[in-house]
Parts: sequence; C-alpha cells; structure tokens
Amino acid sequence: METTANSIRVQRTSQSRLKEIDFNNLAFGQHIADHMLVAEYADGKWGEASVVPYGEMAMSPAILSLHYGQAIFEGMKAYKTSSGAITIFRLKRHHERMNRSLDRMCMPPIPYDLFEQSLTALIDVDRDWIPTSEGSSLYIRPVVFASEARLGVKVSDQYKFVIMTSPVGPYYSKPLRVKVEETYVRAAEGGAGFAKCAGNYGVSFYPTQMARKEGYDQVLWTDAKEHKYIDEAGTMNVMFVIDGKLVTPRLTTAILDGITRDSILTLAKEMNLVVEERKVSVEELIETHQQGTLTEAFGAGTAAIVAPIAVINIHGKDYILPPTSEGSIQARVKKKLTNMRMGLEEDNHGWNFILR
Repeated sequence: METTANSIRVQRTSQSRLKEIDFNNLAFGQHIADHMLVAEYADGKWGEASVVPYGEMAMSPAILSLHYGQAIFEGMKAYKTSSGAITIFRLKRHHERMNRSLDRMCMPPIPYDLFEQSLTALIDVDRDWIPTSEGSSLYIRPVVFASEARLGVKVSDQYKFVIMTSPVGPYYSKPLRVKVEETYVRAAEGGAGFAKCAGNYGVSFYPTQMARKEGYDQVLWTDAKEHKYIDEAGTMNVMFVIDGKLVTPRLTTAILDGITRDSILTLAKEMNLVVEERKVSVEELIETHQQGTLTEAFGAGTAAIVAPIAVINIHGKDYILPPTSEGSIQARVKKKLTNMRMGLEEDNHGWNFILR
C-alpha cells in the first residue's frame, strides 16, 4: 500500500492487463484500466479516497440508486501532449458541471480538492494506459450513486464516488445519419435535462433503438412541448452551419451544458466566425436545406469531440448534407481544439490541467 503526496492510499494491482490491449484497435469503453478510485460519503461528509485494483464491488440490491435513480456521472479525457506531458481537458469546468448535476439530484457536492487529487492519483498510477495514436485518449468516467440500502422513497444518506478510466479511439468511425424525433421526449424544461444523471440516458434508449432499426445512428431530440425546435443529439450537443454562421440551440434546462460545445463556441468566436445561440426550428432546417444555405451539421461532445452529420431525416424524408471538407467550419474548429489539447497550439484559456 502506497500513499500519495495528497494522502490518497494506493493499492496497486498484482497483475496488470495492459499487455492484453491492442492500442491500434480501441473500441470506445471496451477496456477498463487496471485501477479505480473509490470514496464514500456517510455521516454528512466524504471519507478518504483510495486507488484500488479495478474490479467488482459488493453492494445490496436495496441501494437507493437502483430504485429511485440518484446516480450521476461525468465524461472527461486525458491526453499525452506532443511534449510528453499528461493533461486533463477542462477539469474545473467538469467539476462545476458535476456538482450542478449532484445538486439537482439532491446529492452532496464533491469538494474540488477531492476531485482534483483523486483524478491526479488515479491517472498517475495508470499513466501507461493513455494511448498516443491520433484521435485517441484516456476516457475518464467519474460516477456518484446513492449507496444506502433501504426500501422507501427518500434521499440517500450514503453515497459512493468512483472514477474509472478507459483507453479509447474515435467514438464514431463515419459521418452520422440522424433522425429528428417527433414522438418521444428526452427531457422537458424544468426537468433534469441539463444534468448528467443516469435516467436521462436510460429514457433515450428505446427511441434510439427504433431509429437504428430504420437505418439511423442517432436521434435529434426536439422540445417536449411542441416538437418544433431542436434540442440536442442523443450523445452530444448539435451545431449547424447556416448561411456561413455557426448556429446551435440556446441552452435551456432541457439541454446539457456541453463542455465541448462551450469550447467550440469560444474558439469559433476567436476565429472570427459568426456564432448564434438561438432556437433552431425543424422547419428552418428544411427551408435552409432547400435554399442551399444549410451546409454543415455536426455533433459536439466529450466522447465524440466533433461528429459530422451526413443525413438528417425529417418527417420521414432524408436531407443529405455535403461531404465534410478540410476547409469546413467543423474541420477547422476540430483541428484547433485538437491542437490545443495536444499542446500543438498555445492554451490561451488555461483549459489543460497538467499533471505534475
């Protein structure tokens, strides 16, 4: 048993699985690294965190998260830069969003020091799991769930905080075919759509599976009230290029405040692109496609980064978008974002947290 400078105990695995991994063929999320971090909340406070070998956890089938949905998570990435440094992208922003999710689900916040020190300790132990090929990274999955074992609807008094990591390649291997969803709802304003809580993803599975049976990769969610306005895609925020402007739905309580979304919008403005955050109607997509002014559509998220959209199905009709070129807006902002993450361009915003 080791102890880090931040007093986090480390129990290293006796048998690493690293040699079993083909780093040239990484399916997203398939392989979990050797270790995980675990901390517990009880008696009104978080206890000490420990890095332990990744494995199964013993828990009661009566834990409240299984019954009443008190479970949230984050998705982050670590990289090895061109200089060999290890960085975590926008750590503070992820921490802020995680605590907003926790607050919405009546769960205790994670102190920043605990969050930062936990990530640093875990990634330092599993640093050899960070892939270095183009488009790859170490995906980081912090999760918090209610662990009190009790039947009866109540806010839990006990929680577990766990962090796992996984070496990953690109989330999508080809441009996407998406279907505008006009029957089912992911989230409504006033609900928990802005939070990364487990239930938001569970409710999306059925309509997404139906869309896939029809030959589409993802759905574009519309507003819960009228199904007239685009909210976001199934696994990411969505952006359009209309008349040369970068357009994305404005944030509401039904839409996740995407960190990749925010990063792209910030960089786009610095690139002197016109950016509009506003309502985007389904009918506007039809009209601008017919006029030839809808030239690009793409998803933006931590997992996907930038995912080109090739086809949008609206009212049963496929609207085909032009192929993505190197000079497209999505390609330009993706390149700038990637270069910043990899240390090839200056990080003027202090977005890269560098592990010491």
